[in-house]
Amino acid sequence: MPNNLLVYVGVVVAIALLPGPDTAVVTKNALVHGREAALGSAFGVNVGLSVWTLATALGVAAILRSSATVYDALKLIGALYLVWIGARTLWESRRARGVSAEQSAAGRAISGRGGFRQGVISNLANPKVGIFFTSLLPPFVSAHGSALVQMLLLGGIFIAFNLVWMCSYALAAVRLAHVLSRARVKAAIDRVSGLVLVGVGIRLALER
Repeated sequence: MPNNLLVYVGVVVAIALLPGPDTAVVTKNALVHGREAALGSAFGVNVGLSVWTLATALGVAAILRSSATVYDALKLIGALYLVWIGARTLWESRRARGVSAEQSAAGRAISGRGGFRQGVISNLANPKVGIFFTSLLPPFVSAHGSALVQMLLLGGIFIAFNLVWMCSYALAAVRLAHVLSRARVKAAIDRVSGLVLVGVGIRLALER
């Protein structure tokens, strides 16, 4: 049994509720592309977290802590991907002027698979997640049990809560998008979402 499990659960809840690049991707897909894409992104994010958990448990993610080159390369990939999604969303908001909400949504909608792919890439291309897991999980591992099993359990707890939270958040955002279905409002949502994603990407790229 891991050490201080209740303390760990409290930390997990606090961290999962903080907005970040993954939340921005889910928000954009919920407000612009709908329920299927939003839930796909939420599941994709948590598949990424599963990969990071396994990598941490096996010791692979520790490479990020020892190699600045690997960290910077992965960070740049993630930043460019977020900028690309944001720029494309901004472009679509311009192209959608004068088009009805139904035509606009149909012309640019992405599927659940597309949202899933964005969620996975957004999460795996963020080296901070790897650093987070290699820093957070080990202090809660007890010396009286299998470290691998305990780290998988700790990662599973994080993923389970994050999945519930992300899916609930996505569905709430979709309901909001349904209310705000006018073409002008959707174009404004596109612009705001695009600017947020571009800003997060630039910040990630410049951050030391």
